[in-house]
Order: sequence, then C-alpha cells, then structure tokens
Amino acid sequence: METGETDATAAVFQLLADDYSRRILLAADQEPRTAKDLSDICDASLATIYRRVSTLQEHGLLQKHSTVGSDGAHRRQFETTLEELHVTVSDGELMLSVETRDELADNFTSLWTNIRESR
Repeated sequence: METGETDATAAVFQLLADDYSRRILLAADQEPRTAKDLSDICDASLATIYRRVSTLQEHGLLQKHSTVGSDGAHRRQFETTLEELHVTVSDGELMLSVETRDELADNFTSLWTNIRESR
C-alpha cells in the first residue's frame, strides 16, 4: 500500500504515535495474542485494547485469528501484519509506504507463478 499525504497517511501516523497501539503491534508481533494478553502486557483496560485493535485492523496493521483452546473454548487472537513502514519526503510531499506480511506472501506467490508459467 502506498499513499501520498492523505487522510489515511495522517491516520496511520496518528495511530503509530499512540503508545498503546505501538505496544499492541509489538506484543502481537512476537506471537498471536488474545485481548486479555494484550491488556496485561500493555497495562490497559480491555475497552482500550479493543478500541485500538479495531483501529489497527481498519488500517490493515493487525489481523484476527479464531482458535479453539484445549478446553474447547473459542478465542480470538490478534497478530501484527505490519512488516515495513517507509516514509519519504520528496518535492514537498510526505509519502507513506506500508508493507504487510500478506502483501509479501502475495508478491512471492505472484513471482513463483510467473516463473512456473515462463517455462
């Protein structure tokens, strides 16, 4: 995803300026985490965690997985999708480029498909 100086760019910068959002991204990058885990790690209420998680998901920086525990209970876990973030200033414009893990996997799949088709 690449964007110029837009509302979406400003929203991502604002999101990353938030301490809780950064903590969530870092914790969920180590391994998928439940909201309760994130609440404990970030020392924040569940309501705060769910608000930040929702916003991070809206911007494609976090994804939700559903799992079933050994006790049969269904749990939602969250995992960071952010792989790289690049900021460029050029010709008086601020450009933001965000790469997610899904995009990298898609790029690899496309490359592999092209290699197979060129044979």
